[in-house]
Amino acid sequence: MKALLVLLLAQLCSASLVPEREKDPEYWRRQAQETLRNALRLQRLNQNVAKNLILFLGDGMGVSTVTAARILKGQLQHGQGEESLLEMDKFPFVALAKTYNTNAQVPDSAGTATAYLCGVKANEGTLGVSAGVTRDRCNTTKGQEVTSILRWAKDAGKAVGIVTTTRVTHATPSAAYAHSANRDWYSDGEMPPDALEGGCKDIARQLVENIPDIEVILGGGRKYMYPKNVSDVEYPHEEKHRGTRLDRRNLVQAWREAKPPGKVAEYVWHRRGLLALNLSRVDFLLGESLHPRVPWHQLGALGGPLACPGVLGQLQWPVILPGVPPRDGGGRIDHGHHEGKAKQALHEAVELDRAIGLATRLTSTQDTLSVVTADHSHVFTFGGYTPRGNPIFGLAPMQSDVDRKPFTSILYGNGPGYKIVAGERENVSAVDFAHADYQAQSAVPLRQETHGGEDVAVFARGPMAHLLHGVHEQNYIPHAMAYAACIGSNRGHCNAAAHPATPLLLPFLSLLLLLLC
Repeated sequence: MKALLVLLLAQLCSASLVPEREKDPEYWRRQAQETLRNALRLQRLNQNVAKNLILFLGDGMGVSTVTAARILKGQLQHGQGEESLLEMDKFPFVALAKTYNTNAQVPDSAGTATAYLCGVKANEGTLGVSAGVTRDRCNTTKGQEVTSILRWAKDAGKAVGIVTTTRVTHATPSAAYAHSANRDWYSDGEMPPDALEGGCKDIARQLVENIPDIEVILGGGRKYMYPKNVSDVEYPHEEKHRGTRLDRRNLVQAWREAKPPGKVAEYVWHRRGLLALNLSRVDFLLGESLHPRVPWHQLGALGGPLACPGVLGQLQWPVILPGVPPRDGGGRIDHGHHEGKAKQALHEAVELDRAIGLATRLTSTQDTLSVVTADHSHVFTFGGYTPRGNPIFGLAPMQSDVDRKPFTSILYGNGPGYKIVAGERENVSAVDFAHADYQAQSAVPLRQETHGGEDVAVFARGPMAHLLHGVHEQNYIPHAMAYAACIGSNRGHCNAAAHPATPLLLPFLSLLLLLLC
């Protein structure tokens, strides 16, 4: 009798979760027919030349993360969540990208960045080089360098920008400009003696020297730009924030000096400096905060080193620069997952999606190709037969039929959330599983959760977006984008009329400054 009562209550609760309109079959038929009409309109392909390219990269934003972020977004808006739409969901073309590195089934961020930026698959841990380079071996690098879509755009006379919520020398953004046998060679202070003696350059130095005319660079990790033991401008008494360079060079000064005569280059390290700029007199902008891993939604609370609260302040600066603007906008998704902190990862994904929405509103599909993708996935999942509208960070509606304990819907295949209490799995009802720092339970104990090996989604809208369809190797992405913009080597389909003059950088920056807050 008790079991029957529980079953009846569960059925009643389940029925009450269904919105009234969804009980009508006509609701679903009308929705499907509208989707069909929209799909039929896509038969008229947009084959314009893309004047602008935007690549949004959610680091570690696998398909399960996209789905969970969609539910979170809806629930933050007081909906049930499942029916919500992310901004990227509205892009008409979707593909899958195969993320493996040339020597790794489950990839890292360096090899994947080389693929989706340089158009060439590479070994894990290496940046901007072919698979002929072995990680850590400087002497294998010479002659194996490969260029990125950012370089192709510069060679075509475009204005370009790199925006990241990680350090600008992190693996994900640095494949746009660097060639390195090791992703961790941020400055020469992190390089082994044999690499220095072999003539290999650190990544921060390459940021300044390889493509010196990048119009906008925003991110973190400024200590790699300064001589060893030089005090930080914001935290002069904290040793861990001091410069790391052994060559005693000030790369910010070198960045300024590399600019053409008559051009104004501004360096900022705090939001106050950013807002104080007279943008009508700025040609090049370098902004580096100290904190390479500050969550987007906390930037405002921390004084916002370079942005207003949220990711929008970071990303909207170069969002409609003609050329190849933002490179990376989702670095903290990856960091959240590695720490097993799903709440942080998913909030970062929602913030990234807000930035995508801003870019959508500020640009036109007639001349701007926007692409949203990820470099790799994570061993992140959610399940447990949760009912409609179940809080995404909540419990599954059942207990384990093995250890008789509850479990959260969100779980990891491995990571730091593995906990044994008195010889048994931790009882999650005894902890605050809704806390931002809660580490979701994992099947295998690891200090850091790992990447996943499955394909990632690629969302596209704008000129030639239909070229991103089906299942592709990840290195196909920049080739399709370059074809759309008539840059790079494959330009046989282009003509003189397909190359409108590149607008000046400053009017765009002036407009976007108004949107920072």
